[in-house]
Amino acid sequence: MSESSSRERSRSQVIVDPEPPHAPAAAPSAPAGAQPDGSRALDSLSTGELIRRLSEQLSTLVRDELALARVEIMDKAGHAGKGAGLFGGAGVISLYGVFGILTGCVLLLAQVMPAWAAAMVIGALLLAIGGLMAITGRAQVKQATPPLPEAAVDGVHRDLGAVAAAVERRRQR
Repeated sequence: MSESSSRERSRSQVIVDPEPPHAPAAAPSAPAGAQPDGSRALDSLSTGELIRRLSEQLSTLVRDELALARVEIMDKAGHAGKGAGLFGGAGVISLYGVFGILTGCVLLLAQVMPAWAAAMVIGALLLAIGGLMAITGRAQVKQATPPLPEAAVDGVHRDLGAVAAAVERRRQR
């Protein structure tokens, strides 16, 4: 079972399902207040039974939300790693640009143009490449921040809202 379908199943159990997935099958003669699937209506359950079910379902939900958070953080860490690598590459390319400027000052194209102009052209080209790498690295790092599992946090907020709405509906009965 995929992680998202497990999470959705857990959510629907908290809100809708009167029985956890391992509930026994219905007996041929169902007691009064029983549903067609053999489970009892939520209204007929004792407080202790409701609390037991809530505890089971919440632990499953929390476990699933933590798994989602772990996946989300790993994804953001990957973006941060790529961004750091691109920043490192930008530094190396920029260093090559400096070397190009120094080498060009001494050796490059002294016959075609002034030696200083030829060295500046090559150095500027290498620095521009380094600048593009730095911009790309910055975009990767921005994708990784903030390092909070935003989808998991949104899911928890939706879950809490659904539970609060269900409690409010039950109070109004």
